[in-house]
Amino acid sequence: MATDKKSEKERSVEERLKSLYELQTIFSEIDRIKTLRGELPNEVKDLEDDIVRYQTRIQKYRDEITSLKKQIQQKTGEIQDRQAKIERYREQQDNVRNNREFDFLTKEIEFEGLEIELAEKNIREYTAAQEARNQDIAKAEEELADGQHILAEKRAELEDIVSETKAEEENLRVQAQALEPLIDAYTLAAFKRIRKNARNGLGIVTVQRNACGGCFNRIPPQRQLEIKMHKKVIVCEYCGRIIIDGVLAGIEEPIVPEPTPKKRGASRG
Repeated sequence: MATDKKSEKERSVEERLKSLYELQTIFSEIDRIKTLRGELPNEVKDLEDDIVRYQTRIQKYRDEITSLKKQIQQKTGEIQDRQAKIERYREQQDNVRNNREFDFLTKEIEFEGLEIELAEKNIREYTAAQEARNQDIAKAEEELADGQHILAEKRAELEDIVSETKAEEENLRVQAQALEPLIDAYTLAAFKRIRKNARNGLGIVTVQRNACGGCFNRIPPQRQLEIKMHKKVIVCEYCGRIIIDGVLAGIEEPIVPEPTPKKRGASRG
């Protein structure tokens, strides 16, 4: 552990910034691969959720149909019981001793008849509801089949892209892991935090046309001079990104000063 801290101190700010920019380049390439996949992972996840919703809906409809069948069966049994009662009441009417008993039995027959009509109405309603649910199931199953077909296509497309880029991405991640120990923990953590919050994923940028390469705000000349000295980590005062010059990033050639012309010697008298 002590050796790591010592070696970390021995590395100059310039070396650490250079490693940080290389790390950014690798992360940007990984981001490019993720962009290549586009919205496919999210589309696949949404389609999978849709499939579950369709399946849940279909099961719910089937449960409702089962419940409706039980109610129809119950009402059918109730009708049979009431019809049996009516038959008994009619038989009793043939043996009544007075009009009072006859009228009582007549009212009971009428009551049972009304209850039968109500039960028959309930059966018609339950049957209609059952037919409606069957139609709902047919529609949901059709949508489920379409969704499963689209999901299979999207999964195959995603698998193709992943298989094509998997080895490349793994190799880039290995390179990134090798670079991270070359950067001090504080700067690395700050870089990752900045990168996470940046829309384009850039945590370190170069000076471009005297401006920050991240937010394109102008950088004062004195600040640019400090950046070129590579003596400390400098961040943009507008967007918070770490800034380095193009020479250190390896995307610009260093400016070599032209040699000063020699003065001619004094003429001999």
